[in-house]
This record gives sequence, structure tokens and C-alpha cells, in this order.
Amino acid sequence: MRIVAALTLAVLLGACGQKAKLEPVAGQDLPPKPFGAETQPDAADLLALDPQAAPDRSVELRTRSEEREDDPFDLPPE
Repeated sequence: MRIVAALTLAVLLGACGQKAKLEPVAGQDLPPKPFGAETQPDAADLLALDPQAAPDRSVELRTRSEEREDDPFDLPPE
């Protein structure tokens, strides 16, 4: 019973996290403004992913098995 209680407590403590805005560490600034940029990006802008870094899925998953077409390059080993 103690093991179950300890595991439950560990899971609950691991699941709670701080949900606060990210700020630079005290005494440190954000990176310098990129060359050619008009404004200094804030922490949220620096954490946002480019569409190229995390592209959307463009391929539909198959929902049922289908026969594969004959592959002329699928040759047996020599």
C-alpha cells in the first residue's frame, strides 16, 4: 500500500509544473536584435517554431490495408 501511495505522490508531483511566462535569467538579456529586424523579439517570439521547422502533415494515413503495386526496383539480392 505504501508503494502505491508513493508512486501516486511521485506521479502527482511530476505532473504539476510551473505555468508562468518565460523571462530571461536575472542579470542576462535576450539575444541581440537580428540584423535587419525592426524590433527586438521577445521570449515568446524566440520560442515560436517556423513552419519549416515543424511542418504540417501532408500525407493521409492509410485506414485499411491495400495491395502494394509491383515495384520494378525491388530486385532479389545477388
